[in-house]
Amino acid sequence: MSNSLGHGLLLPTVLERQIKSSCNGVVANTKVCRHQSVSHIRRFCSSSSSSLLGNDFRGRRLSVRKLILPRSGVVSRSRFEAVLATDPSSEVGGRFKLKGDIEMQVDVKILSVALLEIQITNSTDHLYLHWGGTQKRNEKWVLPSRCPEGSKVFNNQALRTPFLKSGSNSFLKVEIDDPAIEAIEFLIVDERQDLWYKDNGQNFYVKLPLREKLVSNVRVPEDLVQIQAYLRWERNGKQTYTPEQEKKEFEEARKELQREVEKGNSLDDIRKKIAKGEIKTKVQKQLGKKTYFTPERINRKKRDIMELLKKPTPLSVKEKTSIRPKDLSALEIFSKAIGEQSDTNILNKKMYKLADKNLLVLVTNASSKIRVHLATDMEGPLTLHWALSEKAGEWLVPPANLLPVGSISLDKAAETQFSTIYVDGASNKIQTFEIDIDEGIFTGMPFVLRHGENWLKDNDSDFYVEFTEPKKPIKDAGDGKGTAKDLLDKISSLESVAEQSFMHRFNIAADLIDEAKDADDLGLAGILVWMRFMATRQLVWNKNYCVKPREISQAQDRLINKLQNVYKNNPQYSELLRMIMSSVGRGGEGDVGQRIRDEILVVQKNNKCKGGMMEEWHQKLHNNTSPDDVVICQALINYIKSDLDISVYWDTLNSNGITKERLLSYDRAIHNEPNFTSDQKEGLLRDLGNYLRTLKAVHSGADLESAISNCMGYISEGRGMVGVNISPISGLPSGFRELLEFVLEHVEDKIVEPLLEGLLEARQELKPLLSQSNDRLKDLLFLDIALDSTVRTAIERSYEVLKNAKPEKIMYLIILLLENLILSSDDNEDLIYCWKGWFRALTMVKNGENDWALFAKSVLDRTRLALASKGELYHKLLQPSAEYLGALLGLDQWAVSIFTEEMIRSGSAASLSSLVNRIDPILRSVANLGSWQVISPVEAVGYLVVVDELLSVQNKSYEKPTILVAKTVSGEEEIPDGTVAVLTPDMPDVLSHVSVRARNSKVCFATCFDTDILDDLRAKEGKLLNLKPTSADITYGEVKEENITRSNNLEEASPSSTIQLVKKQFSGRYAVSSEEFTSEMVGAKSRNIAYLKGKVPSFVGIPTSVALPFGVFEKVLSDDINQGVSEKLHILKKQLEAEGSDVLGEIRKMVLDLSAPPQLVEELKDKMQSSEMPWPGDEGEQRWEQAWLAIKKVWASKWNERAYFSTNKVKLDHDFLCMAVLVQEIINADYAFVIHTTNPSSGDSSEIYAEVVKGLGETLVGAYPGRALSFISKKDNLDSPKVLGYPSKPIGLFIRRSIIFRSDSNGEDLEGYAGAGLYDSVPMDEEDKVVVDYSSDPLIVDFDFQKSILSSIARVGDCIEKLYGSPQDIEGVVRDGKIYVVQTRPQM
Repeated sequence: MSNSLGHGLLLPTVLERQIKSSCNGVVANTKVCRHQSVSHIRRFCSSSSSSLLGNDFRGRRLSVRKLILPRSGVVSRSRFEAVLATDPSSEVGGRFKLKGDIEMQVDVKILSVALLEIQITNSTDHLYLHWGGTQKRNEKWVLPSRCPEGSKVFNNQALRTPFLKSGSNSFLKVEIDDPAIEAIEFLIVDERQDLWYKDNGQNFYVKLPLREKLVSNVRVPEDLVQIQAYLRWERNGKQTYTPEQEKKEFEEARKELQREVEKGNSLDDIRKKIAKGEIKTKVQKQLGKKTYFTPERINRKKRDIMELLKKPTPLSVKEKTSIRPKDLSALEIFSKAIGEQSDTNILNKKMYKLADKNLLVLVTNASSKIRVHLATDMEGPLTLHWALSEKAGEWLVPPANLLPVGSISLDKAAETQFSTIYVDGASNKIQTFEIDIDEGIFTGMPFVLRHGENWLKDNDSDFYVEFTEPKKPIKDAGDGKGTAKDLLDKISSLESVAEQSFMHRFNIAADLIDEAKDADDLGLAGILVWMRFMATRQLVWNKNYCVKPREISQAQDRLINKLQNVYKNNPQYSELLRMIMSSVGRGGEGDVGQRIRDEILVVQKNNKCKGGMMEEWHQKLHNNTSPDDVVICQALINYIKSDLDISVYWDTLNSNGITKERLLSYDRAIHNEPNFTSDQKEGLLRDLGNYLRTLKAVHSGADLESAISNCMGYISEGRGMVGVNISPISGLPSGFRELLEFVLEHVEDKIVEPLLEGLLEARQELKPLLSQSNDRLKDLLFLDIALDSTVRTAIERSYEVLKNAKPEKIMYLIILLLENLILSSDDNEDLIYCWKGWFRALTMVKNGENDWALFAKSVLDRTRLALASKGELYHKLLQPSAEYLGALLGLDQWAVSIFTEEMIRSGSAASLSSLVNRIDPILRSVANLGSWQVISPVEAVGYLVVVDELLSVQNKSYEKPTILVAKTVSGEEEIPDGTVAVLTPDMPDVLSHVSVRARNSKVCFATCFDTDILDDLRAKEGKLLNLKPTSADITYGEVKEENITRSNNLEEASPSSTIQLVKKQFSGRYAVSSEEFTSEMVGAKSRNIAYLKGKVPSFVGIPTSVALPFGVFEKVLSDDINQGVSEKLHILKKQLEAEGSDVLGEIRKMVLDLSAPPQLVEELKDKMQSSEMPWPGDEGEQRWEQAWLAIKKVWASKWNERAYFSTNKVKLDHDFLCMAVLVQEIINADYAFVIHTTNPSSGDSSEIYAEVVKGLGETLVGAYPGRALSFISKKDNLDSPKVLGYPSKPIGLFIRRSIIFRSDSNGEDLEGYAGAGLYDSVPMDEEDKVVVDYSSDPLIVDFDFQKSILSSIARVGDCIEKLYGSPQDIEGVVRDGKIYVVQTRPQM
């Protein structure tokens, strides 16, 4: 199956054009980069594609120059004779003797292009090819459109390309794809020795052979085809064409132009001949009249999706209390000591920077007193000049009774000397001031400091301390687990400086980047959280500080450059760095920021609007420009476009979070509304449009037009605006400009597929450049971020159009959105396999395969799991930092609590999730899946309770019969006492532990796929409901208790009938072979597998087994070598009885401390070797220790939470539970399966139900997310299995040859008690977790293979059921097509 990205499904090809670009970057003394393959653009009878990139935006196009190489400039040091020789493998070739034993072989071959190969033998270093192309000998040289890597333009006349040295020889290959070039002229230059090698005093001249193959690859651009078709239409009398006739005309026009190309005419010559301005205008008008033209479509390049695979170092979600532990500073110790005082509430806490020192201000209240603490690490005499105030801004002399000892009372103020104290040792000396004030009189304290002869202020303003109770309490920041705590503490301490202006904030952030990088992903996560709080206006943008726009943009640029450097050297953090950059904006050096200040004056002058709102905005821009200015400018433009409707101005502001109060809050407040006149409209629209570009260039990280202009270059001039000349980035892919023009042309289209294809093609073209060194990497990154963001906004704009869309269209859009998310993600393997799954599903639709919807539903489920996993990763990485820093900074709790959620909503994953939700009900309908999967169809009546996780209530006992609606069910949980039904949107396997538990306990259990039904159920919380399930659906309704017959459901759950456990005794043997298995030695798991040997058909394999029988654990525990462990375990078990389950984990850890008696080792070794099983100890002592640890883990699982609570529920004596250990060699499975020989959902004994997963079966019976492949097979027709659902589990477990130790307790054989699966089976070696790809798995894509495997599994189930005479629960694996059964037990 193809993994190609350029699939073109749903997109019938009508017309194609291949965009050819000149060799960009051919500028004197600049490196010429090898081009990527050219882009293709496809149109459906396409309309005119006049570029949106006007002359002011395109920049200075680089054309292929025709250069003359002066003959006189070539100096001959010696004369050399040329000796010709023909290489029969080449179409053209020659051998030349250059000097002495230095010879040159020249070969010319025709591949897809002309290939010139030059080899120089016995060559010196530093050889260069000095060359150009010609049409005829002695004509001017032209520069070819394809340039080898390392080429440079020499004196604006020729290309100079270095040879590659290998041993004593030098090599060079030159590809020529320009049909106008008929020959290559060149010389060989030794730059070090200043030698020029010639052909008998002349330039070497190599004529290129005729190239029909090449000519056929030169495609005529579509705009020329349109013009030629128009000219044909005029010549034919301007007839009315049907769409089919017009297509034919287009093809005829294309052929005419192609013939001109084949005659040797260049595309430039053809364009000059037919594409005159008047004709182009006529063509555009005529095309505009057509109603049946379909949007342009690009013809995407074929790419292997696996080339996008990224498996970086996983993001660390481990808890880190500190990345680089450090001692607390004296001020931090002082602050901590005050905060820990009893009955003390912190009202206000700030840290100010005083040059390289700090000033701590702490306000607390206790016992109706306000206490103000000032502390600083400044040295030398320090005086506090202070007062009190009843309202902000006033200075009132403090009452005499409040003055500290030694204070001096002045007019409206007082002065007090700081006192010196020592904190935590003599080296930690600080100066402090403290004062107590009664509550309710004064509201604050203004002050300044005098240090020697210098007055210290808060950025030219007085310091001011507020006493009033804050609107929101300062939340306890906690211990910072899961964060780069030291970094966040530093950020918090610097926030009072950062909030002065963006310049301060960006410079501080730039200073912290290296420290953040050293703290790994958690450090960068901390920077992201801080910058995101800033971007969402949770932090103060400006406070009492005037700063020039140029200074802001320079600080911004400095931060972005730092992030760019981290990106270059640490690609594993690319996703985090992209998010930081999009939160910050681009900025820029030089005049980029200054233009904000200068151009607003030009706008005012040109349009005579110097007063009112425009003057207020001008003052704000001069003092502190911010991202708000982008919104304000857009609001003004919208206001003008609406014919001066002021409500449009306010709507634009408010929808972007700018209220009237915010406008008034600026240091230079905006009080007035705009008040323009009609005669100002045209000029203002033009000038504000240009000004908006300037604002976006500084502030917008994801603005598409700004990002494109910064990469492609533009020139902006006119009407007094500041001249701007941005150079294009060199080395961009061929055809890239046209691709971006296409994107801009369609950026507002409602039919978004062409736009999305263009955006993704552009991202794909950019991708290689993002991993290369480039001094303008940041501009490429911002372009990629903007393209990514535009994908999201485009798909959101299309929601209305998609209401009635066919499933194929939605699936195709999902494929495009997945590609976008793959391009943006650091760890994208699972997403790639989701992409491949959707691609296969779409292919199945195209091929008319019946079960396409069933397969697509499994891919949908997997996609949801992938998105949920990504969300969980974000939450673990970002939320702890958001909580900790948010608490330190005193931010609103609502903003902190939804931080990660909002990050996810603003990204690409949210749009993808929305489309997945749209197609879910469609797929369920087509696949006849309904809204429910009923796992245990039991009628139930109970009171509805909504919970987040079933796990959180599994140990609870409900007094009333309860229907649980649980958001999350993993499959491993117990069902709480008193529960009569569990309903969930989650997807536990039908054969998972909780599913078996539900069926055995006669509890209704079902998955609901319909969000509307789930919402309705949740809305009925607390109501008494009656559930009536069938095997495929559930109906429900409210009932009144007095109107129904009381049944078992409505009565309190009575204790289960007592189930007895018989304690097993040690038989005197540490190990037994399968032939020795008895009910006194091992459980049914071991006995059943031994029973099957020799009784099942030959196509079924049974693994060899031995066992550690019942009583061995107790015997080992009682051995003298384990006396200490035994005593401690006895104490812990007493605590378990008294204190409950909290000590279960400690008991399990204690079991792992057991030592193996030598006799156990010898007996187990003997039994394994005599059974021809590998003995781990033969590979070394360490391997035996691994095996011994696995055995102990099996024993320890007797005390896992699920098993302990389960036995308690049915009142089993836990001490009587004994654990044998079944030892088997692991079969490295391709697939694993579980069979129930009676369908567990319907109870139908005539059909077998089975589930299959890739790899080992632990993903099937354990708590691994996703669904297995499920199927049924009628026992009277085993060769016709029916697939019920395809797999969605993203993980498969695989292992090398190893041993597994399986639990086999006496609690797993009890009638009426589902003990199976409660205890652990542990492999000696850890399994490899592999992200699985179902799109190419033969079990999914090969019908014959699928039928063969599933039929064999069903036949095994039928055979074993007949052998035992009762329904069986069977586990097994498939390896190389062979079936192995590893255990069977009665089906519960």
